[in-house]
Amino acid sequence: MTTTPRALRRTVLLVAALNCGYFFVEFTVALAIGSVSLMADSVDFLEDTAVNLLVFASLGWSLAARARVGRLMALVILAPAAAAVWQAVAKAGDPSAPDLLSLVLTAGGAVAVNAVAAWLLVRVRQHGGSMGHAAWVAARNDVVINILILVMAAVTALVGTGWPDLLLGVVIVLLNGRAAYEVWELAEEERLAAKALAGEALD
Repeated sequence: MTTTPRALRRTVLLVAALNCGYFFVEFTVALAIGSVSLMADSVDFLEDTAVNLLVFASLGWSLAARARVGRLMALVILAPAAAAVWQAVAKAGDPSAPDLLSLVLTAGGAVAVNAVAAWLLVRVRQHGGSMGHAAWVAARNDVVINILILVMAAVTALVGTGWPDLLLGVVIVLLNGRAAYEVWELAEEERLAAKALAGEALD
């Protein structure tokens, strides 16, 4: 089934709104219960908002322009990783366990939001080049992270400390680093394709 640029723009704008709204929910809970992983994940919702807004603005651009925006989004994806590192370092001296009920309920809501976003973005991934792929990769990784937060909550209940919360921050760094690499590679492919179409020498 053919997907029109207008339909793609509607999809990514809806996903951006979902992510922006849930950022405030997760950020507020993370502050209240002192969860490093939840704080990092809330920043991830901001990253997803930015990625989808960039896709909204960039659909229909040339290959060269899409490649430039794809590179920008690869760097944007690294923002949650930096936030996770900062939060982990800040709490390393006092790794107290966050409130588990609040953590589980909030992470469960995040799973639902990101699962809906990933489902909506399947068509964008197929038709939007590096930009659409960036949006889908972000949503896909967020579902994985949210499930890991739920697993971490169960482990925390067993050990009674905040160390699982800190360790999950490292996982978030790795997942977002891999996503950034994938998007950068796709943007590079589009840059080379644009040069080939223009008859320029490939580097």
